Amino acid sequence: MRCIEITHPGGPEVLALVTAPDPVAGPGEVVLGVKATAVNRADLMQCLGQYPPPRGASPILGLEAAGVVTEVGPGVSGWSVGDRAMALLSGGGYAEKVAVPAGQLMRVPPGMDWIVAASVPEVYLTAWQAIDQAPRVGEGSWVLVHAGASGVGLAALDVARALGARTIATTRTQAKAEALEDAADHVLIPSPDGVSKAVVEITDGHGADLVIDLVGASYWRDTVAATAYDGRIALIGLVGGTRTEMDMAQLMVRRITVSASTLRGRPVAQKAELVARFSDWGLPLLADGTLRPRVHDMLPLRRAADAHRMLAANDTIGKVVLAVTDDGFEDA
Repeated sequence: MRCIEITHPGGPEVLALVTAPDPVAGPGEVVLGVKATAVNRADLMQCLGQYPPPRGASPILGLEAAGVVTEVGPGVSGWSVGDRAMALLSGGGYAEKVAVPAGQLMRVPPGMDWIVAASVPEVYLTAWQAIDQAPRVGEGSWVLVHAGASGVGLAALDVARALGARTIATTRTQAKAEALEDAADHVLIPSPDGVSKAVVEITDGHGADLVIDLVGASYWRDTVAATAYDGRIALIGLVGGTRTEMDMAQLMVRRITVSASTLRGRPVAQKAELVARFSDWGLPLLADGTLRPRVHDMLPLRRAADAHRMLAANDTIGKVVLAVTDDGFEDA
């Protein structure tokens, strides 16, 4: 099979299109013939040598894919050769085939094309793991999403709105703010003083019941100030750094709960449970258009380096997708 290999740690220039052995479905696994995959910031970090795959995972880049089941391993039920699926992966998506635990597959909604399907698993499941356990996210609650124009940011806004929440997004440029006007109820460009005062004003003094934080250190103090009493901060990204001073008294006074999580390194059983919960809730909403994945651009697999450069430039709105097969545009 063709796949993208990292020749040595570095920037996009170290990616090469090579031939590798086909994967084989082990117990509990299927092999997916990949039509399309999507680029995530974790791929850029892995390319640089800063985010190695979990033990036992494929060293090939790619945390999600969409395609057709070509092989079913021992012990798998509910999936057959020819089924259309999108998959959450620990690696291996930048390839023509990938072996994946069957519990990490979701059915592609009718009418959804491969490019859109490939953009769903990683970002929607990342957003879902942050929101699903927040007891106050529902009708009338307030959700603040930092880096709202990112793939995960847009998915989080999408999920929060579908649950009935009112949404506020932050982003750094006017162009992105304009692109987010239909994705969030309010869009803020942080000033040097941050956004907390604006968030408190928008929410009539209440603050955000949940903050989806994809930025981390550089926004931390402002994030705490924007969070409502008894609110929650879900830390799922660190593009703004990993270290900052923390006034723990503010967390105590406001009774704020902080949760932090990653998706890639979770055990297979946890991922399967997460996929099952999201599938029950989210697949019908993807099918009827309530949830609307947004794809910024699509490139062929051989141009993976260009896709990485595009994401690294921080000008994208939503996902960058790689068509793995020549028929990547065809309907699923």
